[in-house]
Amino acid sequence: MDNYLKESIQEKYAKESICFGCGPSNDEGLKIRSFRSENGLIMEFTPLEKHQAFPGMINGGIIGTILDCHGNWAAAISIMDRDGLQEPPCTVTASYSVALKRPTPFGPKMIVHAWAENPSEWNDRIRIKMRMECGGKICAEGEGLFVAVKDGHPAYHRWS
Repeated sequence: MDNYLKESIQEKYAKESICFGCGPSNDEGLKIRSFRSENGLIMEFTPLEKHQAFPGMINGGIIGTILDCHGNWAAAISIMDRDGLQEPPCTVTASYSVALKRPTPFGPKMIVHAWAENPSEWNDRIRIKMRMECGGKICAEGEGLFVAVKDGHPAYHRWS
């Protein structure tokens, strides 16, 4: 993936976000950077030593956070594209699950894919599938239900 110098989805639409997983403005956060791919979003993440659960293996909570945030952005972009919007709606996680398929080694980059399972199923929500590979092996898979929130919801203006 050659996206290092490109503007990520998060940098384009939520420069001021403080989200721990995906907020460009959170200096203590993971600052994931998602990019469009053929059928959804893709991202790379190089874990730091502090992201380990025990020597040589990445913490499951870090993996869950990455999948949740990347999946949330895949939902927002899918709704934006489906509805012909100029900007993605603010979406939040209604539910998500993660299956840790094998220990995720510290060292290699994580490659995460996220895509809409059925973008036209509901009007204000969307189901997203996620897959994380590390060292050429699938280490985690997940799915989530994400909802576009309206004015009055506490997260409504979080990306502006």
